[in-house]
Amino acid sequence: MKKILFALTAVAAMTGSASAADLGARPYAKAPVAAPVANWTGFYVFGGGGGGLWNADSNVNSTGVVGPFGGFGPAGTALTRDQRLGGSGWFGTVGLGYDWQFNSRWVAGAFADGQFGDIRGSLSDPWFGTEGREKLRTSYAAGVRLGYLVAPNVLSYVNAGYSGSEWSGTTQFPLVGPTATAFSTTQSFRRDGWFIGGGVENNLDLFGVSAPGWFMKTEYRSAFYDRISLPTTIAAGNVFALPVGPTGDAVTFKPWVQTISTSLVYRFNWTGPVVAKY
Repeated sequence: MKKILFALTAVAAMTGSASAADLGARPYAKAPVAAPVANWTGFYVFGGGGGGLWNADSNVNSTGVVGPFGGFGPAGTALTRDQRLGGSGWFGTVGLGYDWQFNSRWVAGAFADGQFGDIRGSLSDPWFGTEGREKLRTSYAAGVRLGYLVAPNVLSYVNAGYSGSEWSGTTQFPLVGPTATAFSTTQSFRRDGWFIGGGVENNLDLFGVSAPGWFMKTEYRSAFYDRISLPTTIAAGNVFALPVGPTGDAVTFKPWVQTISTSLVYRFNWTGPVVAKY
């Protein structure tokens, strides 16, 4: 079989040479046009929104402080086992960044953004049988991304970096019995952590409509934050008429936040795909 292929190749080569010899000088023809290449290097801004949810591991520990119900052992003593809490909601996002295109199809960059909205759920203290509403107020991130151009106008990428978050305090109400008046409270807090994610970004030149510089991106992000211990404090005017002060226990909270967003992006230097000159 190899010999047959070799023979056919030789015949074709000789036929081409003979034909070329029979022809005069070849007429002038333009060089083939190079494939279009877009320039992704430059600054951009974006804004959009989406949905998200958080899950948190939580338990109750002793603070080592004697409260109205006495002491619960040395600080850090676990009073309950871990339980899984959760919440969901919507958010908006704004940000900016810079990308650098290299090796034709690769894009690397850095960015920073912030999220704000209403992703909320429950924070409970099973030791006292109380529960309150916990809300992720804002989060912010600074990171890097690396992407590959699956098409001149379409970038598929992954990203990672630092993330910070701001959470509300809670007003805890009894799970059973009278609920008209609060029993205890926890303070608001901030948590630092890291995130990893990915997405797709594409130019909006669709269906013959020209939108130079405008893009749309859809992104998934998963953020992991450090655990915090939140001492509970007897609320003023509580249902049991207890004096305001520490209860002697603390609720721990270790959140994991997942979001999906869609954003409109504007690139300041975008000129679209350019075709190489002849």
